[in-house]
Amino acid sequence: MTIILFIVIILFASILQTSTGFGFSIMATPFLLLIFEPKEAIQINFVLSLVISAALIRKIRADVDMGILKRFMIGSLPGLPIGILIFLFAETRNLKVGIGVVILALTFLLMLNFHLKTTKRRDFFVGGLSGLLTTGIGMPGPPLLLYFSGTGTPKAQLRATTLAFYLFIYSISLVVQVLFAGSNKTVWISSGMGLPLVVLGLYFGQRLFHRINQKYFRIFTYLILLFTGVYLFTQ
Repeated sequence: MTIILFIVIILFASILQTSTGFGFSIMATPFLLLIFEPKEAIQINFVLSLVISAALIRKIRADVDMGILKRFMIGSLPGLPIGILIFLFAETRNLKVGIGVVILALTFLLMLNFHLKTTKRRDFFVGGLSGLLTTGIGMPGPPLLLYFSGTGTPKAQLRATTLAFYLFIYSISLVVQVLFAGSNKTVWISSGMGLPLVVLGLYFGQRLFHRINQKYFRIFTYLILLFTGVYLFTQ
């Protein structure tokens, strides 16, 4: 049963990440916590997300907004040490609740359909918050998704810029996690087992990307986020 659950989680999250530019950490991390310890779940997420980002970025790099990307990267650096401190001292139950709060808050803000303009200051702030959430709970995506949705960023640019940022933030965060929280064989064996599932997710996600209806995609996203957030509170 554990293996089947692992397969479903990684395959579905890979498809979502590939087709939308976000979603692997939002979908995978909460459910991987059912199978693994927080450290293991987060590091498996890091490794597999890096593979997805590296595999996709060459094809879509022309859509990356380099200005925003650089500001995200610089802004994320102060958030990384704060996040690892939260991770090291938070109890597992509190960590799950924290992830649930972040996801539900994100979902409700998205449903309000708010609008804002991009500014350099906001880019740095969003990058910092994303860095904090990456080392803290393994989820850099919520601030980026919320920001890009509020600014009406086209989905191709959203996906490309997000994936490019993931390459940077996941690489650094994985090193920080291993140095300060340690690692073990479970992380690397499970990551290896997940690689074929990621390859399948890449294939199906790429095909799905060009067929997604924006309206139905948004509704589907809300349902996934709501379910995941509420689910974490019941554990």
